[in-house]
Amino acid sequence: MEKKISHMFEMGKEDLLSFVNSMIEGDPRTVVGVKAKGSKFAFGTLDSAEELRLDYDVTLLPPKNYFLPSLEPLLRYDLSDSTTQEIIQAEPLVIIGIHPYDLIAIEQMDAIFRDTNQDYHYIRKREKSVLIGVNMQNVSPYAFAGSMGTATTDHGFDLMLTDLGQKYLIEVGTEKGGELLNKYGRFSEADGEAVVEARRIEAEIPSKFQKRINFSPDELPELLEENYDNEIWAKNAEKCLKCGSCNLVCPTCYCFDVQDITELNLKRGERIRTWDGCLLQDFAKVATGENFRGDDAARYRHRFMRKGKYLHDKYGYIACVGCGRCSSACLPDIADPTEVFNTLKGVAV
Repeated sequence: MEKKISHMFEMGKEDLLSFVNSMIEGDPRTVVGVKAKGSKFAFGTLDSAEELRLDYDVTLLPPKNYFLPSLEPLLRYDLSDSTTQEIIQAEPLVIIGIHPYDLIAIEQMDAIFRDTNQDYHYIRKREKSVLIGVNMQNVSPYAFAGSMGTATTDHGFDLMLTDLGQKYLIEVGTEKGGELLNKYGRFSEADGEAVVEARRIEAEIPSKFQKRINFSPDELPELLEENYDNEIWAKNAEKCLKCGSCNLVCPTCYCFDVQDITELNLKRGERIRTWDGCLLQDFAKVATGENFRGDDAARYRHRFMRKGKYLHDKYGYIACVGCGRCSSACLPDIADPTEVFNTLKGVAV
């Protein structure tokens, strides 16, 4: 990871539009930002700075899709001459408008894909990306980042924007971010008043969230271990549709399946990887037919155990950043972590 630095600058709102448009027009990297999709929001390629929305509440999908695509070719093969061709898709990107919880989720993904068996498909995409964060102005009614410690962050970004009304405070987090700002931006040194105001705004963000886990997230690993056989797993799982929507929208889910897709001539084809999820019925099924989590309750419980205990045991963090996407995507309304965790703790939801 690039060395963390910290410098503060100011930029007028019209200058920010010029900054974005200059990148779109002059930078070789594709510029991605948050755009309105009806009443919803989604990351997408920007054609103009006027498309960019920095006041959004939450996006439909997290930005992890740019580093771990839902479908990704890994290699092509031809059995007629026993040749293979590796496919590396690593388009250079500038991604603008990432909320702190998603920046923290990307850092968690970095830790996983840079672990013992490093995933260079993921790593190359990350190395070619610039992440520009933005502090939240509006929050989703499903989100609970305020009680997960992920409503703000001082790391994980190349640049961070804070809306001060007539201007933005810009914090430079890395040399890569500073170089981008110097090349395309018009800005000035931030005065002490602007910095104080930005810190005040950041301090108030956690209080904006309606949903909360009503105890410290540090208690989750022990709480989940004590409640491994709690009846809540079977009770809620009775409603589960096994659709995997909660997995697909989660910014910290990283499971994937690898398949060989052969052409009709049975000689040429591609090896691809696609997203997979622990709520899907065949997720834990092996080649001989056994399914190690064949019932709905076991799969439902595993999702929460993974988020709150298993990854914490291995990496030291809670693998839930409180974005609330799983809650909004779940049709039977059983995915809300605040309801599950508060119920297990025996505190008011």
